[in-house]
Amino acid sequence: MQTVETLNEGLKRAYTLTITAKDIEARVDTEVQKIAPQVRMPGFRPGKVPANLVRKMHGESIQRDALNSSIQEGVQKIIADNQLRPAMQPSVELGDDFEFGKDAEIKVALEVLPQVPTPSIEGLKLERLTVEVSEDAVDEAAGRIASQQNAFAEYPADHAAVDGDVVVIGFVGKVDGVAFDGGTGEGMKVALGSGSLIPGFEEQMVGVKTGDEKVINVTFPEDYNAENLKGKAATFDIKVTAVLDPSKPKLDEDFAKSLGLEGLEPLRGLLKGQIEQEHNGLTRTYMKRKLLDQLAEAHDFEVPPSMVEAEFEQIWAQLEHEAGHEEDPEAARAEIEKDKDDYRNIAVRRVRLGLLLSEIGQANGVEVSQQEMNRLIMQAAQQYGPQDRERFVEYVRNEPMAAAQLRAPLYEDKVVDLLFEKAKVSDRVVTRAELEAAIEADGDREPGHVHGPDCGHDHSHDAKPKAKKAAAKKAEKADDAAPAEAATEEAKPAKKAAPKKAAAAAEGEAAEKPAKKAPAKKAAKAD
Repeated sequence: MQTVETLNEGLKRAYTLTITAKDIEARVDTEVQKIAPQVRMPGFRPGKVPANLVRKMHGESIQRDALNSSIQEGVQKIIADNQLRPAMQPSVELGDDFEFGKDAEIKVALEVLPQVPTPSIEGLKLERLTVEVSEDAVDEAAGRIASQQNAFAEYPADHAAVDGDVVVIGFVGKVDGVAFDGGTGEGMKVALGSGSLIPGFEEQMVGVKTGDEKVINVTFPEDYNAENLKGKAATFDIKVTAVLDPSKPKLDEDFAKSLGLEGLEPLRGLLKGQIEQEHNGLTRTYMKRKLLDQLAEAHDFEVPPSMVEAEFEQIWAQLEHEAGHEEDPEAARAEIEKDKDDYRNIAVRRVRLGLLLSEIGQANGVEVSQQEMNRLIMQAAQQYGPQDRERFVEYVRNEPMAAAQLRAPLYEDKVVDLLFEKAKVSDRVVTRAELEAAIEADGDREPGHVHGPDCGHDHSHDAKPKAKKAAAKKAEKADDAAPAEAATEEAKPAKKAAPKKAAAAAEGEAAEKPAKKAPAKKAAKAD
């Protein structure tokens, strides 16, 4: 096995690796001897099949395996002998004219990690913007819970429905007197005045009472999403089964107890804790962005183009995904295309910061313990079913890159915490609106978290050019909220299901609102 260096320029390296036919053949012989005892062939006792017959039966497969293992061994030897730190998986190319029985000439190309200058982490100064939880904020959160409860009281049978009431109906939709597919239903709640049904439907239900039967006359819009119903006149035979009072529950002791809490004060305490966690998450986001800005300004070194390209592809794929969900996807894509160079510069910044954080962590003994790693694996495994869970755990434990993807975000947070401790931090109390505005303004200057060289973690939206477009803006907000959401989740009580329900309601996870789907929409679904 012979190696010749053909390129040593900046971070790029290239080599020609020659593996002699003799070396390959020796490896084939070794493999034949290894598998021969397991080969079965008629006319021979187990383990007594001659080596030449084993080679004849499995020779092609054994040769391929021998060549592949020789190449892998050769590439690893190049890395070890030259003390290389590959930035990405090396590129390996076997000559097109290769055939077994001849020497194999392999071209190996790779990029190496740069020598990161000793990070300058002294003299860091950060401002910690904190938000106090006001009673008004707790009242507002409690009010949201109450507003999302759908435990409506039923009116007496003689109550005539008015705008704002919720009417429960059964219905049969017809066109030209014939019921159409999907136009029949029971127990649908209609909030009068909500405008959630096709034009004219809700207005004709004003004044109905429990037990009433009525025919509703409507015309489907020309732009309706069911071709067979566009612009068609239709009738809906309805029967009113109940008229409900939409009044929301009072914020009192009984309401709190209905959520599984001992009273109103425990509910308010729970909500206050959640809001504090949200504020803490926002504060950390702001501080982290300021920290990374300082690091970026103080360090400049060459980064591997392959890592930049991989990071840019992640950013671009996510931006295109977001643009595809805009009202005018083509226009959104055209807008982000104008800023393509800016996004590539962001990829460079992220890779550089990732390498820098990695260097800082190594220099200061930052590690993710095996216990922490086990917890990360088990948390990630929860998204799979019981049968796939074990396979996922086994895969992560045997696949270094998959493990790195899980480890990287926690490692990054630990390095950031270390730098927070070393920095000189001043405090200033602000309102939540001011803190969110500060984060938003900072987002225009390419802030955000980064990842290390072994990270598959998606950070594609924590930094945007100044001219942010709608798709990028939406994604950035989602990323900015993530720390707060994680903190809120940790604050939820683990032992009582009902308080957890209350917490979920506070975050907009209450039961589905009534009257969201018109009978006509159900018909469209069927089509």
